[in-house]
Amino acid sequence: SSFHTGGAGGLQHQHGSPAKKCRIRRRLDSGKKNRPPFPWFGMDIGGTLVKLVYFEPKDITTEEEQEEVENLKSIRKYLTSNVAYGNTGIRDVHLELTNLLMCGRKGNLHFIRFPTHSMPKFIQMGRDKNFSSLHTTMCATGGGAYKFEDDFRKMADLQLHKLDELDCLIQGLLYIDSVGYNGLSECYYFEKSTDFEQCQKKPYCLDNPYPMLLVNIGSGVSILALYSKDNYKRVTGTSLGGGTFLGLCCLLTGCETFEEALEMAAKGDSTNVDKLVKDIYGGDYERFGLLGCAVASSFGHMMSKEKRDSISKEDLARATLVTITNNIGSIARMCALNENINRVVFVGNFLRVNMVSMKLLAYAMDYWSNGQLKALFLEHEGYFGAVGALLELLKMTDVH
Repeated sequence: SSFHTGGAGGLQHQHGSPAKKCRIRRRLDSGKKNRPPFPWFGMDIGGTLVKLVYFEPKDITTEEEQEEVENLKSIRKYLTSNVAYGNTGIRDVHLELTNLLMCGRKGNLHFIRFPTHSMPKFIQMGRDKNFSSLHTTMCATGGGAYKFEDDFRKMADLQLHKLDELDCLIQGLLYIDSVGYNGLSECYYFEKSTDFEQCQKKPYCLDNPYPMLLVNIGSGVSILALYSKDNYKRVTGTSLGGGTFLGLCCLLTGCETFEEALEMAAKGDSTNVDKLVKDIYGGDYERFGLLGCAVASSFGHMMSKEKRDSISKEDLARATLVTITNNIGSIARMCALNENINRVVFVGNFLRVNMVSMKLLAYAMDYWSNGQLKALFLEHEGYFGAVGALLELLKMTDVH
C-alpha cells in the first residue's frame, strides 16, 4: 500500500474514554482559544499531485507532551521521522523551514507530496489512524478538495474545509516569500539568461512584488495578474501544461514517471525533432530578426520517415519539453504585454527538478522582450497552495 504505516512508525489508536479525551483536549486548549488544536495541516489536492504541509511544533512543554493524545503523538513522530511514506509519498526535506513562528508557536514546516491516484489510500490511512477523533479541521484546496470531499466524509469521517486554489496560491506565496528560505532568498532569477551555459541562479528581492504576472504550471496552466495582495484576476490559462508534457512523453517514449521523462529529456536533442528557422531559410530570417536556431515548427521534422527513423526517445522527450515550455513562455509573454506588467513569476510542480524549462523560460522572456521582461522563480514552487490552506486554518478559531 502507498501509505503503509505499520511497525514503529505507525499511528496507534487512542485508548481511553471519549470523556477523558475531551478533558485532555479542553486542558490543552485552555487559554489558547485563538488557535486551532494540533495537528496543523494544509492540503492542496491537484490533478497530478497532492501537496501536504505540516507544522511540527518544537516548543512542546513537558505537560503538553504528557497530555498529548496517543494518535496525535504518533502522527507527529510518523511524519517527521520518515522521508518516504509507502511507495509514493515523499517529504522534500531540503525545503523544510525551521524555527518558524506560526500563531505564537515555534516549529518546523514540512513539505510532503504524493500522487493524486494514491488519495484513496491516504483517506484509508486517516480512517485507520482514527484521525477524526482529533477534532481537527482539514483545510484543503485544489480541485480534489471538491472531488474527494464525499470520500473524506464517508470513509474517514472527516469534513474538509474547502478553499479557493488561487486565493491559497497567492497567500501562500506571499507568506513564504516574507519568511524567507531559512535565511536565504525564496525568489531567484537567472543572470545572463540568454547564454544557456553561462546563466546562473541569483537571489531576487520580491519585497515590492506588484504588479506581477503569476504563471502557475501544474497539470494545466493558470495565469494571474496581481495588482495587490487582495486584487488579482485570472487572465487566462492553457490546457497544455505539465500533464501534457508527461502524458505525451509516456506515449512517445514509454516512460512512466515525471523524473524519468526529465532524465530522458536532459540527454536528448530537440533540434533532431523540431524544424528550425535555418532548416527553412538556410540561416537567419534577418528582416524580422529571427535567428536560425529559433524553432519554426515544433516536431516539424517528424513528417519525414528518414528523420523519424534516426531520432532517439531522448530527443522526443526533449522536444516535448521544449514545445510545452516555449508555448507557456509565449502565452505568458503576451499576457505580460497585454497587462503592461514586466515581472513574470513562474511556479508549480512542472518546474520541480526541471532546470531545462526554467532556463528556457528565462531565456524566452528575456530574448523575445528585448530584455524588458524578467522571469522569476521560487524555491517552494509547487507548495504555495498547501501553505495558503494552512494559513486559512490558523485564521480560524477553535470551533470545536
